[in-house]
Amino acid sequence: MKEFYEPMIYMSTPEHPNTMCVVAELKEPIDGEILQNVIEELRVRFPYFYVKAVARDNDVFTEPNPLPMTVRNTWEPINFNSDESNYHLTAWKYEGTRLALEMSHSLSDGAGVLPYVKSALYLYLCRKTGEALDPAGIRLPGDEIPESETGNPFAGLDIDGAQEPMYTKPPVADFYRVKVEGDTAPQFHCIKLEESQLIQYCRDFDGSPNAMIAVMLARAVRRYDPESEKTVSVSVAIDHKAMLGSRDNYRMFANVIELDFPKSRSLDDLMKTCTMARGQMMLQAQPENSLWAMKNRKLMYAKLGQLPLEVKLGVIAKSAGSARWTFSVSYVNSRSFGALDPYIEALYAIAEPGVFDIGCEITCINHNFFLTLIQSFSADRFIDAFLDELSAVGIEYDVLHKEPLRLCGIEPFDSASETDR
Repeated sequence: MKEFYEPMIYMSTPEHPNTMCVVAELKEPIDGEILQNVIEELRVRFPYFYVKAVARDNDVFTEPNPLPMTVRNTWEPINFNSDESNYHLTAWKYEGTRLALEMSHSLSDGAGVLPYVKSALYLYLCRKTGEALDPAGIRLPGDEIPESETGNPFAGLDIDGAQEPMYTKPPVADFYRVKVEGDTAPQFHCIKLEESQLIQYCRDFDGSPNAMIAVMLARAVRRYDPESEKTVSVSVAIDHKAMLGSRDNYRMFANVIELDFPKSRSLDDLMKTCTMARGQMMLQAQPENSLWAMKNRKLMYAKLGQLPLEVKLGVIAKSAGSARWTFSVSYVNSRSFGALDPYIEALYAIAEPGVFDIGCEITCINHNFFLTLIQSFSADRFIDAFLDELSAVGIEYDVLHKEPLRLCGIEPFDSASETDR
C-alpha cells in the first residue's frame, strides 16, 4: 500500500487538472536551446520531478521517466500524462523574455518547486551571460541529495498518537460565490506592489501579506456585491511540512487554514479586521493542528487503499475538485534568488482554479510583491473592485499582465494499464 506521505496523483483529473505554474520574467529573450539542455542536466539533481504516472497495485504511483521533459516555445497548453508531454507530470515553456515551469500540484507545492526553478535559472543565466554567478544556496548536479529532501518528512514524529487540537474550525457551508459574468474562460491578472509599501501597511494595521490581501478581497466583495448577506470564506495556504520542522522535503503537503468574514462584521476598521484575521490564522496554524491533520491523512490513505482504483479515479477525485471557498490566498516566501536577482524582472505563481472562485498567489522578489489573481471567468468587474480597495487605502500598484489562463491539462489515468511507456 502507498505510504501516506507519497503523492495522491489521482486527485488531478481532466475536469480539475490541479496544475500549478511558476513564471520568471528575465531582461533578455529566452534561448530555448540553452534552457532545454539545462532542464535535462538537472534530472540528476531533481529526479523526483522527472516522473510518469503508472497504475498498479490498486493505486497510481510515480516512476522514473527516461523521456525528455518538454521545453516548448509557446504559451499554448498541452496535457500531462500524454504523448505530447512525453508522459511527464511537468513541462517547461518559454515565450519572449519569460519562462515557466508547469507541474501537477499533486506532485509538489510552491515551497518544493522553487529550489528547482532557482537551479534552472542559475544554470541558464550562467550559460546565457557567460558569467560565473555565485552558487550560494543553489542545488546543482553533483550535489548529494539529502534524505530530508526525499524521505518521510514526518519521520520521528508520533503521528498515530496525535490528539485532537484545542481549536478546530468547521468550514462554512453556504459561503459567498463570486457572480460569473461574461464567459467562463478563466483569466489572470498579475499585479506588482512595492514591498516596502505593503510591509509598512502590514505593520501599521497589524497585518501580514496573506492576511492583508485576504482582508482586501473580503472588502472588495462588499464593494462588488453590497446586497449579499453571505459569509466570505477565504482559504490561506500553509505548509504542514514546515509547521512540523521539515522545510526541505519536496512533497505536496500544502494545506489551508480558513478565514471567515460574515456580513455582520464591519470591515471598515482595517486594523481591527486585520487583527481578527491574524488571530484566526494563529489559532489554526499550530504544530498540533498539523500533526492531527497528518494523522487523519494517514487514516484516509488506509481507507482509500481498500477502494477500487476506478472509484478513486472517479467519485473521490471529482469530490476533491468541488468548490469550497470564495477565495484562496497563497504566499510562497521567496524574496531573493541571490546572485540571480539583477537578471529577474518578475517572479509569480499561478494555480488552477476549481476549489475557489478567485485565487491570489503572492510572491516577492527584488523588493516587489507580485500578486496573481486567478479567476474562473473573464469579466473584470471584481478585479476592478479589488484594485479600487487597494487604491482606497493608498496602496499603489501596476497591472503587469491581464491574459487568458493557459495551463497544462491532464489526460485521465488508465487504471487498466500496468505497463511502462
